[in-house]
Amino acid sequence: MNDDPGAWPAQASLSGGPGDAVPGAGARPRDIVFIAWRDLANPLAGGSEVLVDRLASGMLARGHRVTLLCGGPVAERPYHVMRNGGTYSQFLRAPLAYLRNFRDADLIVEVCNGMPFLAPLWSRRPVLCLVNHVHTELWPIRFRPPVSTVGRTIERVVMPWAHRRNLFLTVSASTAENLQRMRVGPDRIRQICNGVEEPDPPTPRSPDPLFLAFGRLVGYKRLDLLLRLWDRVRHVVGGKLVIAGDGPERPRLEALAGPGVEFTGRVSDADKHRLMCSAWLLMHPALIEGWGIVVAEAAIRGTPAIAFDVPGLRDSVVHGQTGILVQTEGQFASAWASLAINERRREQFGRAARTRALRLHWSAAVEGFAEIAEEAIKRAGHHAREEPSWR
Repeated sequence: MNDDPGAWPAQASLSGGPGDAVPGAGARPRDIVFIAWRDLANPLAGGSEVLVDRLASGMLARGHRVTLLCGGPVAERPYHVMRNGGTYSQFLRAPLAYLRNFRDADLIVEVCNGMPFLAPLWSRRPVLCLVNHVHTELWPIRFRPPVSTVGRTIERVVMPWAHRRNLFLTVSASTAENLQRMRVGPDRIRQICNGVEEPDPPTPRSPDPLFLAFGRLVGYKRLDLLLRLWDRVRHVVGGKLVIAGDGPERPRLEALAGPGVEFTGRVSDADKHRLMCSAWLLMHPALIEGWGIVVAEAAIRGTPAIAFDVPGLRDSVVHGQTGILVQTEGQFASAWASLAINERRREQFGRAARTRALRLHWSAAVEGFAEIAEEAIKRAGHHAREEPSWR
């Protein structure tokens, strides 16, 4: 764990040594194609979709042509968005879309969220593999055997083999470590940090205990566990637990919820801001995250988090300084009760969390991505034309 609550890994770093210089200056791609599972408009969009949107927008602002190829519902963006079939058909349609539209692309960014597109097997263009987090433990939650076994094998074995000559990009040291366990060499892993936007002026903190869980209502977020813990602590902490977000788990979670629980569904940016400012604590019981962008969004509003010590969340929460990381359900309940009744400690954590979050800038993430993209193109042996300038 990092002892400095204001420290983050340096942008565009090697996983084995944050801050090392990135080679490859000189490549100037003009046409960048992100191939991803979802657009930010998808009801199940999460941190990975936010990251892709910010990177795509940032590269567009630098004067490059950017396209997002994805499945499911899409919305109008400053960059070009092309729908590529449905949730699963898009994996079969991606090679055809490439052949029809992107054979001259300067860079393909394959966004791997569990099931890869395996772009190097059907594209001759430079490819950069973006992995927000490794889904090894999520396959059995989402699917039964043999589908879960096949999916896990494709992610852990076939995907690293297909990208054996390419660079991998991730947003946390935890994911970089998991990639190394999949036999991706540390010399091919690069890391950038997510950014967080400076919010509007703060709204008042709730005078009564208010605890917030925010995100997609899907199995691996383990909100059923949070509801069980709420039943254990609500007589001690009082107040209300607000679960903001939507997803396929919502009917089951609503059936499990006891007194003092409110489900808001998807909320507007204004309501999100109000809730995160009002909350005493952000509750994050997820099994795994790529990084946990919602932690930083709450942190910049001075709201600390309680989370399990799992990949991704151990990168976004500094234990004992910006929040609490726990190993067991009992520890989670104890931390919840302890912080709920200790206003001074909550405020101390909140100040440290905000200080740390203020150092996260999307402009730095885009700059890091630009450097890594240069290296990916040079590595592939392709050199872009002189104009427009990459810088």
